[in-house]
Amino acid sequence: MNEPLRDPMQEEGCYYCTACGEQIIIPLDISAGNPQEYIEDCPVCCRPNILRIFWSNGISEVVAEAES
Repeated sequence: MNEPLRDPMQEEGCYYCTACGEQIIIPLDISAGNPQEYIEDCPVCCRPNILRIFWSNGISEVVAEAES
């Protein structure tokens, strides 16, 4: 039996919290478009991070900035 084809895009990404430095792994939703930007609270220290997510050639880049 053939395996179903998987989307070549990554399903997870990671960023480092701008407040505590912890590495956070997040699910990625390519159906939300490229690029994406949203605010997510760090699950470790609860401080908000602005996340910007980009895709290029099936590889994601997650950039975190402190919310001002």
